[in-house]
Amino acid sequence: MTQSDVSAFGPLRGVRVLDLSRVLAGPWATQTLADMGAEVIKVERPGVGDDTRHWGPPFTTTPDGERADAAYFMCTNRGKRSVELDMASPEGADAIRKLARDADVVVENFKVGGLKKYGLDYASLSAINPKLVYCSITGFGQDGPDAHRAGYDYMIQAMGGLMSVTGQPDGSDGAEPMKVGVAVVDLFTGLYASNAILAALWHARASGEGQHIDIALFDVQAAVLANQATNYFVSGKVPTRMGNAHPNLAPYQPFPCSDGMIIIAVGNDGQFRKLTEALGQPTLGLHERFAKNADRVAHRDVLIPILNTLTQVHSMSELMALLEQHGVPCGPINRIDQVFEEAQAQHRGLVVEQARADLSAPIKTVASPIRLSKTPVRYDRPPPALGADNDLLKSLEN
Repeated sequence: MTQSDVSAFGPLRGVRVLDLSRVLAGPWATQTLADMGAEVIKVERPGVGDDTRHWGPPFTTTPDGERADAAYFMCTNRGKRSVELDMASPEGADAIRKLARDADVVVENFKVGGLKKYGLDYASLSAINPKLVYCSITGFGQDGPDAHRAGYDYMIQAMGGLMSVTGQPDGSDGAEPMKVGVAVVDLFTGLYASNAILAALWHARASGEGQHIDIALFDVQAAVLANQATNYFVSGKVPTRMGNAHPNLAPYQPFPCSDGMIIIAVGNDGQFRKLTEALGQPTLGLHERFAKNADRVAHRDVLIPILNTLTQVHSMSELMALLEQHGVPCGPINRIDQVFEEAQAQHRGLVVEQARADLSAPIKTVASPIRLSKTPVRYDRPPPALGADNDLLKSLEN
């Protein structure tokens, strides 16, 4: 294969992925692989498909105005083929086994042991394809007292501690544990899964030996507690909700302007001195209570009101221009539509448009953030119509 061949089809050209997953975490992993050139065959229930085809409104529409697939489905199934198979039937299970025989990767997110009765579990499929990388995504993993339980993003955000540090602090208006506005546990799980799959593929190519990957939403949520978890391990103090403030940095939060609010994100002492210079109060940056970050965190209840007074006399645009001149990180709090109106978003091409013959308008999705200089991500297939690639199954009859 020449370099131009790889560049034209992506770095994962020649990798075949059999996607038995649905909803978000599994499809997010397989879409990531598809963006990088893998052939992803999505197996869906006949006549119904992935649950998220029906998770609306909003829905896409056909040229004659009929309801089509939900927008939710579109966000995570770009670049895939779709075939309809009933794995509960002997014929459907046999067809999946035949597809797995020539696959490099299988991704599934059924309950623990749920595929064994169909002969589609790791032991069964690895027996016919020893090089197979088989990734299982569940709520709580393949073992342990909770392994049998179903897991959904919302409940894992709660059980895994994320909601305990998200939302307004106790005593404030609207104080309650709060979920994040997108299903971040599913999304992080998809990314961890795709990383693990690539590592296992590397091992399989080197050794001829596949393996079983066990990815749990609960484990992922614990992992991405990040500094909040280590703050607890080091201090023994349980982190709590702080609204938009940061547990380890100050000032690092929204500040009022005359016509709205902007984020000011001071990451070190030098940036704080630049902030106070920009606001016309350079001595504030040298004050013994504020010169060092640890002291600013300890005295944030005094510091933040002072800064609020200094920022609110400026408009948002004035203050951001002033802070940028001084090298202080800052930015607006954009609505979703405003994100894609940003000049940077337009320059980077963050919106992907793809046509599908059965829909009245092009499908828009958000571009992959992966930028490879030699083997760029490509967008050759829109999210598929249900059963769009059923012709693939004819080859299995031989």
